[in-house]
Amino acid sequence: MQPRPLRTTVIGSYPWPGWLELACAHLEQFGPDDLRELQEDAVIVAVHDQLSAGLDVITDGEQTRLDFNLSFYGFLEGIEREARPARRFGPPAHDQRGRHRIVGPLSAPNGLGTVEEFQRLRRVAPQGVALKMSVPGPYTLSGRLVPNSQYPDRYAVAEALVPIVRQELERLVAAGCREITVDEPSMSCYAYREDRNRLVDIFNRTVAGLRPHCRVSTHLCFGNYKGRAVGLRSYAPMLPEFLELDVDEVHLEMANREFSEVEILARFAERFDVAVGIIDVKSYYIETPADVAQRTRLCLRYVPAQRLALAPDCGLSQTARWASRQKLANLVSGVKIVRREIGCD
Repeated sequence: MQPRPLRTTVIGSYPWPGWLELACAHLEQFGPDDLRELQEDAVIVAVHDQLSAGLDVITDGEQTRLDFNLSFYGFLEGIEREARPARRFGPPAHDQRGRHRIVGPLSAPNGLGTVEEFQRLRRVAPQGVALKMSVPGPYTLSGRLVPNSQYPDRYAVAEALVPIVRQELERLVAAGCREITVDEPSMSCYAYREDRNRLVDIFNRTVAGLRPHCRVSTHLCFGNYKGRAVGLRSYAPMLPEFLELDVDEVHLEMANREFSEVEILARFAERFDVAVGIIDVKSYYIETPADVAQRTRLCLRYVPAQRLALAPDCGLSQTARWASRQKLANLVSGVKIVRREIGCD
């Protein structure tokens, strides 16, 4: 069970400050000490906004990453990074992201960089605040790598990434991280057409042995590149196989789907704590505290308070900072209303 009823949390990412985006277009003008200062200042901003909102669990906002997963390819050896995607113009979609050719055995001899991220977050966050790190899982990471003769399909690529991601998770735990989300949106996007038992097996081998030492969760969403989803937006195809995931908590997006399939929360709550996305990161409608309270009460019909956490649908990196700040503040305010109603504030 989670540490407190109706925890408020986030998935991982937070919007960059405008000055960081401008600086990233001129990185060649900065020295290494300047860059370290930029990174730390950006994390301080993300931490400040989350603490000001009053969240129970915070992250570093993934401020030092390019998207939630694209930066990780920079740590991999055995690939040749593509500079230009197949389609550059027109409406945003996933085919505007470049893919990378595999040219040798896949490895990450220096890790994937998350330990340094966690150490920075712990350094700038106040003591006693619950900290969470997010790491993309091997199946999701495999999606931007082009199979070759050594790794003939996506599953073979994912299998090669399993020990790399597992070692990164173990390093995070050894560094003192006590809560990790393994992001696997590709698993949820393609569960309707893929071998779900195989996906669960890959995931469980990746996180094997972590739970006695760390709270492990997974984020199962349908994509948020440029605020757009991909894949069939339904959780029903994931069951019953995904109930065998080796995690403490699953995170499910509900707000942008108008709480379609809300009753399915009960199935997940039989096995896991459930973090429900009740803030729509794809919309600039700012949910009021009353909206949040009503949505929380709806979730409580299916998930006991001790198992229920509340969060945005997905990471906030694609949502403007002014809106993200207000959405998080109203999330916390609305949840507090319900905490008082049920006597757990």
